[in-house]
Amino acid sequence: MATASPARDQRLDARVTREEKRTIEEAASLRGISASDFLRTAAKEAALSTIREHETLTLTQNSRRVFVEALLNPPAPNQKAIAAAKRFKREIS
Repeated sequence: MATASPARDQRLDARVTREEKRTIEEAASLRGISASDFLRTAAKEAALSTIREHETLTLTQNSRRVFVEALLNPPAPNQKAIAAAKRFKREIS
């Protein structure tokens, strides 16, 4: 039994040059899909890639070592951290 795909009820519009349109239509044809489907899937792939790039933390070897060391052996909280934790507990209680 096939599952229902999500409704495509939202719209995005883009103005393109004649050359861009021909290129998109040719690429879509090579994949055997419509230009609309090509644009939709290509835009989603690009969007997900951009989001992943911004969600990924890239560290130098030294920074990575410092980061991991802080996770494994965190410093004792100072007075400001203790006060902030107390305020947070009061606010969520």
